[in-house]
Amino acid sequence: MKKWKNICFLNSNDGTGILSFGIQNEFMLNEGQALDQLQHYIDQNKGSYLFGSLSYDLKNSFEQLSSQHRDQLAYPLAHFWVPKFVIKLEKEKFEYLQGDQDEESFQFLDYFMEEEIDHNFHSFPYRFEARTSKERYIEQVEKLKSYIQRGDIYEVNYCQEFFTENVELDFPLDTYFKLNHITKAPFSTFLQTDNHAIFCGSPERYMKKTGDRLLSQPIKGTAPRGIDDKADDALKQHLQNDPKERSENIMIVDLVRNDLSRVAKKGSVHVSELCGIHTFETVHQMISTIECEVEKEVTFLDILNASFPMGSMTGAPKVEAMKIIDETEDFNRGIYSGSIGYIKPSGDFDFNVVIRSLIYNREKKYLSCAVGGAITILSDPEKEYEECQTKIQKILNGMYAE
Repeated sequence: MKKWKNICFLNSNDGTGILSFGIQNEFMLNEGQALDQLQHYIDQNKGSYLFGSLSYDLKNSFEQLSSQHRDQLAYPLAHFWVPKFVIKLEKEKFEYLQGDQDEESFQFLDYFMEEEIDHNFHSFPYRFEARTSKERYIEQVEKLKSYIQRGDIYEVNYCQEFFTENVELDFPLDTYFKLNHITKAPFSTFLQTDNHAIFCGSPERYMKKTGDRLLSQPIKGTAPRGIDDKADDALKQHLQNDPKERSENIMIVDLVRNDLSRVAKKGSVHVSELCGIHTFETVHQMISTIECEVEKEVTFLDILNASFPMGSMTGAPKVEAMKIIDETEDFNRGIYSGSIGYIKPSGDFDFNVVIRSLIYNREKKYLSCAVGGAITILSDPEKEYEECQTKIQKILNGMYAE
């Protein structure tokens, strides 16, 4: 069977998804290149489906910022491409949206669909280690709270990395479907390029555009799943009414409203859901939805410039929070807390937030899984550490389990 470049599967986990593979042309934005080259590439390929990824480190292009940590994953700042084939999947049905059905593409599609239903997963013999010790994590949270006490910031998303080395992932699709079997998240993504693979179990949407409407759905607030229905409901209720979790979420809602107002039609920004509780396979999450209308001339880059990186992964005020993130974290985020998605021929788009993900550099045989949470003045460092464990351990232990 032919080996296809740039396989990307955006999986809604409701029986629908969109699969792309093969490349007609591509664009990579690396350090030192002008951001407007990305918009130029998008404009050149209007009328085609475009798939793409955005690294968190694009922040350095939007603001006067830098990243001090060694970049272990070496992921490009942005990578966009026109796939040869784009196929819409719905239950057992499929529809070619880009590219004509031929024997080679159908052979891959058939293989892909067989992998999706095959739960006889290959062994995953890799144990992850924490780059940040628990002691250092707690010290850094105390340091972050001192910045908040001083008034420099009022919320910050602080992350840590778990990693493993000398990793050989010979069956990347199998690895993705094993992760997805654990997470079953609505913005789940598999992306395989020449030197990277991303196995993403994200529950979070960064931004969706439909016609002249933009929609963002930040997550702030997490609770574990219960051992039975009664315990599960109690944990949901506790999350719904927790003043710390609600304040975290509302702060980021205000930040996203402010971001969107930079590109929105006057008076169109509104919150359509505030602090809603949504249940996923491994956790309960508090999610809000902010929407607005934009003028036709507003470009993809305009929207990125106003809103990227997403507020749920930075904090507020955003620029100061990002400076402090780089000072206090122990790793380079790269594509983690960035975004993967697609742009339709119409210009409509949908992009996720890259969290709950394994990120692999094939050449370095390096596999990374980062996790974070919001730190506010009310944060208890021990509880923040436990929340990170809640988010990540079901993934790491589940991948390792036979």
